Amino acid sequence: MRLLPAGILLVLLLASLLVGSALAQGETPRLPTDDDVNAVAKQLYCPVCENIPLDVCGTQACAQWRDLIREKLSQGWTEAQIKQYFVDQYGDRVLATPPAEGLNWLVYIVPPVAILAGAYLLYRAFKIWRQPEKSPVGAAEAAPPADEYIRRLEEELTKR
Repeated sequence: MRLLPAGILLVLLLASLLVGSALAQGETPRLPTDDDVNAVAKQLYCPVCENIPLDVCGTQACAQWRDLIREKLSQGWTEAQIKQYFVDQYGDRVLATPPAEGLNWLVYIVPPVAILAGAYLLYRAFKIWRQPEKSPVGAAEAAPPADEYIRRLEEELTKR
């Protein structure tokens, strides 16, 4: 009698394990949604059209490539594997973000350097513009202007 509750518990435990494995086998693979496909497609550019992301391109070729992405996702491919597949087929130009290698690293370096250089040049220009023009002290008084008109003009300007 004492073994009966332990035996029932053991039978229930084994039954739950069998039911769990049976449910796992009967599971259907999850089909990728349009959002899943577009999440990958927006990281790729159309190899046929210029500068159009694959997720918004309306050509028949892009629709076929989106179907290919859907098929690869349903087979269990990762985003990185799918992107590498397209790079292998069409080259680096299909990537929305080029890899930082070779001459592509200039894409990441040149814009910040240009912005910093422009900011520095503006700073220097504003600093120079704000400084008053320096004239030698007493230079205007030491040498009178040769022309009477210029002399009178300078007098008027200094009155203000």
